Amino acid sequence: MRTPRSLSRLGRRTTLGLLGASAGAGLTAPFIRPSFAEPAWPEQTTIPDILKGSGEVRIATFGGTMQETQQKAYFEPFEKISGIKVRAFPGSDPTKIKAMVETGNVEWDLAQLSRGSIMNLQKRGDYFEKIDYDLVDAGVDKAYRFEYGLEMLVWAQVLGYRTDAFKGAKPSGWADFWDTKKFPGDRAMYGTGSGGWPELEFALLAAGVPADKLYPLDLEKGFASYDKIKKDIVKWWDTGAVPVQMLTDREVTMTTVWNGRMAALQAAGVPAAISWSQGLLKRDAWGIPKGAKNKLNAQKFVAYSTMAIPQARVSLGIPYGSVNDASNEYIPPERLEILPSAPKIKAQLVTYNYDWWIDNRDTVVNRFNKWLLG
Repeated sequence: MRTPRSLSRLGRRTTLGLLGASAGAGLTAPFIRPSFAEPAWPEQTTIPDILKGSGEVRIATFGGTMQETQQKAYFEPFEKISGIKVRAFPGSDPTKIKAMVETGNVEWDLAQLSRGSIMNLQKRGDYFEKIDYDLVDAGVDKAYRFEYGLEMLVWAQVLGYRTDAFKGAKPSGWADFWDTKKFPGDRAMYGTGSGGWPELEFALLAAGVPADKLYPLDLEKGFASYDKIKKDIVKWWDTGAVPVQMLTDREVTMTTVWNGRMAALQAAGVPAAISWSQGLLKRDAWGIPKGAKNKLNAQKFVAYSTMAIPQARVSLGIPYGSVNDASNEYIPPERLEILPSAPKIKAQLVTYNYDWWIDNRDTVVNRFNKWLLG
């Protein structure tokens, strides 16, 4: 087994894989191999002729272990089956896309970004091509489709805790996270230090707002709820490595965290668990920069990568979920049960409303930053 580097050096997109090839979604992290045999990855043996072609497609990724997993999951298979060469470039960044489009020097044909990044940039100008949904597999739910992007990876922001911190009942939701008498100990939550968006949803859920009535978010009620937990938050983290490191070092008993990081932590033997209840279901997406030189090939790859088998292959390499409902039949039950796209888990999650945040982010972040200093 490889020895993973310090967790403090890793972000969400360097999440360590639990099965198969290098896992995660980030920069340079090695991965953990389980002690049991790796299940065989399903193979995509045919594709519609309309997805075949020639030439190349240049894809910007989050690099590192995520790109390694993508290489095995669908870059190499796509090349063989379509005839289109895939050239991958680490360092996907919406600010780079903005500069490329504005200067007319578009070096990428496709980029992995958050749905929010695509929507936020497109709101400010014409930076992305529309997705050709005539090519996309019917198994991709409408919820994952939007005009200028197609979601391709599902993850969740959840409650993580040390199982050895509580002898009796275990925390099972945000009301428990806020209840420091029943569940004593320091907490950590996501802040805005690296351009993040406050976890206002969790504050409102803790205050008793029903999940189906969260949006539009009630700022007054949310910040009043934040007031009740503020003194117990010892860290407003800004990279995905921080909360898992704090759990490992017993600096906190509970924290908000990305599910993939928790899966890696558990695989490493740390006594920790996830409460999926009312976690936030978030997604990464493909976006085609406006003026991409190989736009048609990018459209073909977007369609291929979101087919059931390619999506299942990614989920076998990283502990994140699929956007194609048919993928579940290709994923072993023991693997499926830890993915946020698993039916039993997905039913517990709250779908993050990117539209609301795009319209209100600046207002909320400014208020949050002032509140922190108060």
